[in-house]
Amino acid sequence: MTPPPTAATVEPTLATVAGPAPGAGSAPRAVGPLAGGALVLIAMLLVALNLRVAITSLGALLDDVRGGLGLSGTMAGVVTTLPTLAFAVFGAITPRLVRRHSPARLLVVAMALLTAGQLIRVAVDSAAVFIAASALALAGIAVANVLLPLLVKQHFPHRVGLVTGAYSMALTIGASVAAATAVPVAHLLGSWQAGLAVWAGLAAVAVLPWVPLALRARAARRTATTTAAGADRPTVRPARTRLGWAMAIYFGTQSLGAYAIMGWLAQLFRDAGFTPQTAGLLLAGGTALGVPIALLMPTLAGRLHSLRGLMLTLSAAMALAYVGMALAPHGGALLWVLLLAIGQSAFPLALAVIGLRARTHEGTVALSAFTQSTGYLIGGLGPLLVGILYEATGGWNLPIGFLLVALAVQTATGMVIARPRHIEDEG
Repeated sequence: MTPPPTAATVEPTLATVAGPAPGAGSAPRAVGPLAGGALVLIAMLLVALNLRVAITSLGALLDDVRGGLGLSGTMAGVVTTLPTLAFAVFGAITPRLVRRHSPARLLVVAMALLTAGQLIRVAVDSAAVFIAASALALAGIAVANVLLPLLVKQHFPHRVGLVTGAYSMALTIGASVAAATAVPVAHLLGSWQAGLAVWAGLAAVAVLPWVPLALRARAARRTATTTAAGADRPTVRPARTRLGWAMAIYFGTQSLGAYAIMGWLAQLFRDAGFTPQTAGLLLAGGTALGVPIALLMPTLAGRLHSLRGLMLTLSAAMALAYVGMALAPHGGALLWVLLLAIGQSAFPLALAVIGLRARTHEGTVALSAFTQSTGYLIGGLGPLLVGILYEATGGWNLPIGFLLVALAVQTATGMVIARPRHIEDEG
């Protein structure tokens, strides 16, 4: 493994992928096989595979991209900061889009934007167009980030933890595979452009199952419009609730730590005496360990009445890893990487909690948008602030101290969201 814009409320005509939406006060219904439940799950997993590929493949090839496009240090900084900014901005407006269009239709557009953005950015030699095309691709990812928790709630309300874990695992696998293979693919195909372009094919595949689901949703929406018209439904504004802010800060602080680790862990191990290759393997190993854990943690969350013990366990693992890296970064490297992988499963856990802390579709999409848009803004500060502290001190004690402070905030907000409650009850 970040007052921001307020998430818009969702109107009562919010359509499910395969059928009309229930009333705002009702619990969502699971979609049976005849309504396309299996297809929805497959479609969701394909989307999840794409949610970090465009980012990690670019990170692996950034030096080549800088040389090929003549990017300045400032422009390269814009490229690396762009994902969190796009997730915040486009994630915040997603509830407004859901008011007018079904999630299935939005995901068709989102994956099409991701496909087009990845193709356009490798077909130009302009740094400005490259950044604009990257923003286009990231807009598609941002919309999908917000919609997946809603789809879990709509179609698998009794399997929120398990399905969230499944798509979190798919997300982690996609990110890891793209990071590991982008450079070899670029060398095999002869250019960094090819190394980035191949991932557009994966995004194009993710469009396909959503097309029939979008058509089905359009027909269901027409049926539901008359029934839903005139109903009085509550407004859900997470920014006006304690739970909403606790969710956003928890998501943001865990993202801050995760992004800082992804950006700086290899450098920390190099400074501890490891070769660059070994340091990179340690970082990759931590990512690989996170794959099965990403499935386990949300599944546990869905079965527990209170999440206090689980959240304290994850925070304790992170704290031990931080202290260990400060005191014995070389001798205990494997243990610290394992503890980091456990602690950073706070990310899939946070995604699962979004569905667990909302009773309605409206609440789920509003909480998802506010949590992720605000959280990614916070998370984006992690690599920057750790880098500033590292450069100022020439060591890792102060940066790790900063991460421990962020972890303390994460733990405190985790205790707030650990108790069973719903965002609709605080409005």
